[in-house]
Order: sequence, then structure tokens, then C-alpha cells
Amino acid sequence: MEQAAIRIVYMGTPEFAVEPLKALVQGGFRVVAVVTMPDKPAGRGMKMQASPVKNFALEHSIPVLQPEKLKDPAFIMNLRAYQADLQIVVAFRMLPEVVWNMPPMGTFNLHASLLPAYRGAAPIHWAVINGERRTGATTFFLQHEIDTGDVLLQRSIEIAPQESTGEVHNRLMQLGADLVVETVTGLIQGSLKPTPQRELHDGVVTFAPKLFRENTRIDWQKPVSAIFNFVRGLCPYPAAWTEWHVSDGKVLFVKILEVEVVEAVCTQSIGRIQTDGKQFFRIACADGWVYLKRIQVPGKKVMSIEDYLRGNSPDTNGLFC
Repeated sequence: MEQAAIRIVYMGTPEFAVEPLKALVQGGFRVVAVVTMPDKPAGRGMKMQASPVKNFALEHSIPVLQPEKLKDPAFIMNLRAYQADLQIVVAFRMLPEVVWNMPPMGTFNLHASLLPAYRGAAPIHWAVINGERRTGATTFFLQHEIDTGDVLLQRSIEIAPQESTGEVHNRLMQLGADLVVETVTGLIQGSLKPTPQRELHDGVVTFAPKLFRENTRIDWQKPVSAIFNFVRGLCPYPAAWTEWHVSDGKVLFVKILEVEVVEAVCTQSIGRIQTDGKQFFRIACADGWVYLKRIQVPGKKVMSIEDYLRGNSPDTNGLFC
């Protein structure tokens, strides 16, 4: 079948999903519709905002579907009307079988890990948090259980020791765009052979659960190397956080976006603060010091520690915990 004859429905919502859609459009593929999340209120004014994928689709005159429920009969009927040969999913929602089993060429997903590693909602974050030195992107056919389908293609990249999740995300976004185009081309040409995940990377399965407030809090009892990876793994969003208990009894909830660490013999109690009031602000840990570099205190924007110290005299009798 010719490339221009293949009818594609594309499903995605955030910025990560825009680059693959853009690559398909620029590559001359026929995207007949986009499915994305409904508009949501956002910002201080709580104005309704469209998803990045919707904005791109409208700019390129691609019809947009925004179902509240993916099993809604009206949505299913509208989706069928586009007569897609192939569906592509990038950073969207879990699809019911009636949706992913609809097109004759199937539905494939782009996932930001080397499956079966890091199945789940936050694969980039957890790869960086766990100190991985390599990650990548995978395209695979959808099936009933999430992130378990047969793999079509994989490509890998190295994670630099200092990289944040935001930096890895941006590189994977472009890699993913190229991989989606390569996958569609291979499916059209019939050159791809799906591979069960159990045959890849020794079949070792790991998981990347969704991020919540409970699992983004810094544990100061951990080694400084683990704290360093935790902070960069949650930067820039949602950001690692901690409680700062100050001596007047107040508790401040502080987001920490960048740190440096020094392994050393530390005689201070874990969580205790040292600062010169001008350039450094460090936290005592079991095996060294964590130096804060960028933070966000309640009601303020993200700032360097130098900027914070210029306007504040921190309570060194307080405790981070």
C-alpha cells in the first residue's frame, strides 16, 4: 500500500506527543484525525486551555476528537467514520480494546523506555532516579495489559551523569519522532517483525509508577548519590520536595530542583543545615553533604541559592526532613 493511501488516526496530548505528529505531517503521511484530552482550565485565571497536540492539529487543519470517555458510543462511531488503517498512540490514555483493535493494521504505542524496562506512567523520571546510564524509546503493538505488547522497534541513548529528566525528555522526544516515522514506514513496507518483550533484554521487567506527592519527597537518610539522582530525576517537574522545620515551629514545604553533593565524613545530624549566608547552603546526610543550587520556597519562583540567600536569613537551627 502506498504511503499517502494509509489513513492514520493519531492519539496524544502533551508536548512530547507533538514532535512525532509533526514528523508524520512533514513526512507526507495522511493523518486523518487526532484524538486528545478535553480542554482543561489552567493558570491563575483558570482559563480553558487546549492540549499541545490539539493546537498543532488545528494549525494544520486536522480534525480533532476530544472524548471524555473512550467507550462512549458516540466517540466510537465518530472514530470508525475516519476508517483508519493504523492508529498511533503517544503519551495518551489507556485504550479499551474496542478502540485499539479497530484498525486493520493495528494500533502501536511509543513508550519512552527500552521495554520491558520501565513499564508505566513515568519511565524517564524513574530511569534517571535509579541512576541508569542508558534508556531509549520503543514502539510496540497494544494489547490488553499496559506496556506489554510485542515490540516493533527500539532505539537507545546514553544518560549523562548530570542530566535531568527534562534534558533526557527533550532528546527522547526527537528520537521518538524519528522512531514513529520509521515504524510506520516499516509497517507499510511489511519489513517489521514484532518481537515478544520476553525475548528482549533478558526479559527483565521493571516498572515506572505514576508520580505522586508521597513518592517525590526526599529521604535524607539515603546516600547523597541517591539524593542527587532523585533530585535530577524529578527536575523540572514535578520537582523533589522536603519539609523544612524551622525553630519557631513553622513547617515550610520546599521544592529542590538542583543540588551538588560531596561524599564526606559528616558529624552533623542528618537534615541539619549549614550556610555562609551568601553562597552555600548545605544539608547534612549520613555519608556527606547535599548543597542546594536551585530551590522554590512557598509563594516564590524558582531561584538560585545565591538569590535566595540575598533576600533571606535562613534559620540554621531548623531541620530538613
